[in-house]
Amino acid sequence: QVQLVESGGGLVQAGGSLRLSCAASGRILSINAMGWYRQAPGKQRELVATITSGSRTAYADSVKGRFTISRDNAKNTVYLQMNSLRPEDTAVYYCNADVQTRWYSTSNVYWGQGTQVTVSS
Repeated sequence: QVQLVESGGGLVQAGGSLRLSCAASGRILSINAMGWYRQAPGKQRELVATITSGSRTAYADSVKGRFTISRDNAKNTVYLQMNSLRPEDTAVYYCNADVQTRWYSTSNVYWGQGTQVTVSS
């Protein structure tokens, strides 16, 4: 019913920047919170940043001051601007969205397929 497609990952040197995008499509009535998570090899998936429908943001301590999450509600898209990248930021980055698809029903969380970010030292 709802698909999330990420883009913008790649290989970058330490200190560089990348901008990730995640577009939601399908049967969407409204989108509540959206977020970015990441999973490095051998580690659990961790929260990177979230943004509410009113654009209130929250960040993991490890990315504060370097990453910025934003959204375009008209395009059902969430972005993650990543600056001053470090090798420890290397991971698969996933977006998610809390989506309501029908009136008078609860929302559900949907996930994208992930995009690889690799930061070389």
